[in-house]
Amino acid sequence: MDLRKLKKLIDLVEESGIAELEVTEGEEKVRITRVSANAQIAYAQQMNAMQYPVQQAAPVAAAAAAPAAPAVSAPAYDDSQVVKSPMVGTFYRAPSPGAKKFVEVGDKVEVGATLCIIEAMKLMNEIESDRAGTVTKILVEEGQPVEYGEALFVIE
Repeated sequence: MDLRKLKKLIDLVEESGIAELEVTEGEEKVRITRVSANAQIAYAQQMNAMQYPVQQAAPVAAAAAAPAAPAVSAPAYDDSQVVKSPMVGTFYRAPSPGAKKFVEVGDKVEVGATLCIIEAMKLMNEIESDRAGTVTKILVEEGQPVEYGEALFVIE
């Protein structure tokens, strides 16, 4: 389905006020849903993993009334002590549920010691320490999603 057809379908949903429209054309399937929230965003979801978000103009007064983000204090450790995530995925401290955790706060680790597992695309990736030292902080909770470059551990 080409972009022009998608745009026409999105315009149809916006003009008609209907909540949802689903169209199947061959093997492609598109569902356009109107979400009535403060931002008034409508999403067009193509089922073959392509997404075309469409955003309507939000009122200017709402943007002006948004509070400023609070200041974040600097961490008490320097960047050279942090082990960061090499990928996006889900963080696990043990090889399986109920198993002994790879490391705890206070454990001494060597270079190459397994610190955790990050599950990405159904693959379990062992994350190893790139430095020797003592684990002083574990910055991520079990089962939490992590992003590339996110701090996982502090090793001093």
